[in-house]
Amino acid sequence: MYKELAVALGLGAVVALVFLKKRKRVLKAQDGWWGVGACPQGPEDDSVRPFKVETTSEEIEDLHHRLDQTRSFPSLEDSQFNYGFNSRYLEKVVSYWRNDFNWRKQVDKLNKYPHFKTKIEGIDIHYVHVKPKNLAEGTRAVPLMMVHGWPGSFYEFYGIIPLLTEPSSPDDITFEVICPSIPGYGFSEAPHKKGFDTVCAAHIFNKLMKRLGFNHYYVQGGDWGSLITTNMAQQEPNAVKGLHINFAPPAQAGLLMMLSIIFGRRFPKLFGFTEHDVKRLFPTKEKLLVDALRETGYMHIQSTKPDTAGRGLNDSPVGLAAYILEKFSTWTEPEFKNLEDGGLERKYSLDDLLTNVMIYWTSRSIISSMRFYKENFGKGLNQPHAKLPVYVPTGVASFPNEVMHSPKLWVTQKYHKLKTYTLMARGGHFAAMEEPQLLAEDVQNFVKNVEKRKKK
Repeated sequence: MYKELAVALGLGAVVALVFLKKRKRVLKAQDGWWGVGACPQGPEDDSVRPFKVETTSEEIEDLHHRLDQTRSFPSLEDSQFNYGFNSRYLEKVVSYWRNDFNWRKQVDKLNKYPHFKTKIEGIDIHYVHVKPKNLAEGTRAVPLMMVHGWPGSFYEFYGIIPLLTEPSSPDDITFEVICPSIPGYGFSEAPHKKGFDTVCAAHIFNKLMKRLGFNHYYVQGGDWGSLITTNMAQQEPNAVKGLHINFAPPAQAGLLMMLSIIFGRRFPKLFGFTEHDVKRLFPTKEKLLVDALRETGYMHIQSTKPDTAGRGLNDSPVGLAAYILEKFSTWTEPEFKNLEDGGLERKYSLDDLLTNVMIYWTSRSIISSMRFYKENFGKGLNQPHAKLPVYVPTGVASFPNEVMHSPKLWVTQKYHKLKTYTLMARGGHFAAMEEPQLLAEDVQNFVKNVEKRKKK
């Protein structure tokens, strides 16, 4: 009898372990309080308030004064952007900023879409909410939240919003787009307490979507936005219908990933590697280690002592512009570092680039945006969400010049319901701003796949 009982208990334990292993785990998130002081008693104010970007003559005069007082320093001969932002080209940018850039005009452009604020967990959350103007009778718009990263802003999405909310083809899906500012970025209030990471941001953004009346929605992101939206899908897999990202850094290295690194160059087909995968991954030491070290110095600063460097950037508009725009050069096309002008105006206009800088300058958010790195990396790389798979349908747009490349094999280790993986024709890190048409098409095709609609 005891023998049979032991066998039964043993079998029961095995079955329980198998069941628990197969059960889809959800990322747990707790309500926080990120406002000043202690959390007050009573319910939180859940009102939604219209918001308008504004400026004053005093603000513009202060900017001009600081630009006039900047102290130039010569770049080394024949250094281009290899030592950072080239001083000669920076003088051109500053001259344009001081004499030709019209901030009032850009403020009007920012306000062409409706802005709102609402308080969640003690801090004001800013977002742009664009509803389609000409929705066909009998059809409903698909809600889509798009989340930016660093050093970007909600403005990155201004080129893609009309492509999604007013599609040219009747066969395309019409979206209702919500673009929030990450807390501590732009016009979202910065957390007043330590510990605000992507999991906390995801929890707040899921709350925001529910506050807006959406029970089911899609999410999209790049850079920090890709991790925040991934966390949103991990937290609310029944609410998030689909996740689309254009930045998918490698997940924790498992056996299959390690084998692909060791043998992938010699046997690429064995791991499903394309020519582009091989080009981006090998030789491994150069591509995965040396290149990463060359381009992540900012990350080490921001993950350790963000307030020190941030204080100088908060005081100097020229320093702030150099720090931010250097990323728009190198992260768009690595070879741009060999150009005197960093190739910036090949892909963007100075008006758009400076508008993004001005969002940081006028909101004084550069320090709080840099702290986001410390809050995330300061907790280590082995956080629960890093080990948790994503079971929500996922689409990945892999842009060829993205800072970090993940082949399809690596992506599937984290995202277990990968519906689409597209190697894009061109583009880099700031995909929504650089290639809005390509990104919009990939979002369309992904959502059609999930919704089982006919693709273009």
